[in-house]
Amino acid sequence: MKTLGPALAIALPLLSSAPTWAQTAPATWTEHWFEHNQTVSRVYQDKDVAVYFDSAVNRSITWPNGFVGDVWRYTRRTYGQFGTDAQLYAIFHTAKYSGGHPSTYFDPSHDSRNVIDVGSSSTTAWTSGTGNDLDIVTHEVAHIVEGASKGVRESPAFGLWRDSKWAEIFVYDVYVGLGRTSDANRWYNLMLNTTDGFPRSNTHWFRDWFYPIYKNHGGATVLNRYFALLAQYFPKNGSSYARGLNWGEFIHFWSGAAGVNLKTLATSAFGWPAEWETQFVQAQSSFPFTYASPGPNATTLYQDINHGGYAAALPVGRYNLATLKAWGVRDNDITSLKVASGYKVTLYADDNFTGASLTKTADDASLVDDSWNDVVTSIIVQAASAASPPPSIQAEPDNSTLDAAD
Repeated sequence: MKTLGPALAIALPLLSSAPTWAQTAPATWTEHWFEHNQTVSRVYQDKDVAVYFDSAVNRSITWPNGFVGDVWRYTRRTYGQFGTDAQLYAIFHTAKYSGGHPSTYFDPSHDSRNVIDVGSSSTTAWTSGTGNDLDIVTHEVAHIVEGASKGVRESPAFGLWRDSKWAEIFVYDVYVGLGRTSDANRWYNLMLNTTDGFPRSNTHWFRDWFYPIYKNHGGATVLNRYFALLAQYFPKNGSSYARGLNWGEFIHFWSGAAGVNLKTLATSAFGWPAEWETQFVQAQSSFPFTYASPGPNATTLYQDINHGGYAAALPVGRYNLATLKAWGVRDNDITSLKVASGYKVTLYADDNFTGASLTKTADDASLVDDSWNDVVTSIIVQAASAASPPPSIQAEPDNSTLDAAD
């Protein structure tokens, strides 16, 4: 979308010559949710984040400026768009509101913004910028991903993995993706010894479920593919998921993401009650995607010039508008792309591979020169030598009228 060079980040106080953001964060913001009633002040913003402190937070603390931005930029490059406002709003509290919570652009309770709100009972909170300071911030972003990914509200798996299990693998992947090796190792070692009493006693969610999937089936790609499959297939009421997943459906969707049947892994990690077998078989019938490997990512679409903004990495396939949305791409919102060697991408101005078209076989940092800024509505990704187009990766029809009952 953006066609200008990146603006420089600024720290407050803001000067009259400061750049104008696509959506300028307010200088102050009075909380009006839960027990929160503080007026917080913006201490930093760039095009991706706005950082707010309450009056008790030490103003010499600056690590959130870079770290929160890095986490959010990585998140949008990995999972796609999270609404039209590119900024994440990060609120920090000292000596109050211990813990944290998220909110997403779907939720008017936080003024329809993507928000992480973290606090500590300590009077010296956030001074280290290490360890738990980083973990809690990243944890809350994990909830934004599960609750607002691919333009759909709610987390169908929340009733199964509850508050923190998804966040455990998300945090690990963010540290890996940002090249924070020491934090990734620290987190990995911490998670290896973490157990829970659900769905059975002494369950190792990270060690026995998420990490094997992550390690053996594509890293960040498999995490993203899970949410793409949900957006393509799972029933919705309007822009929200209609209900939660049952265990059989949960295993089925993760099997689709991994490209392999994960029943054996699930049995080892969680057990396999008879009810799950029934649910699993029914899920395979209700949501008939296969467990075939999707292959490598052949192209990455970017919102802004110079491969900036949110991104969506796609394997070979035909992507109509509904499917592009399920992979985190908004209509008419692509300005640059990367194409892996040996592949070609055909961009179409209209849905279902119609209208004007443009073919790319190499990276392009700006589609503006081709008069294709914010034009893409459907695409075909295929091997450059392919004699015929690949099969469609079709999103399911609109499920908004489906019954929300289990």
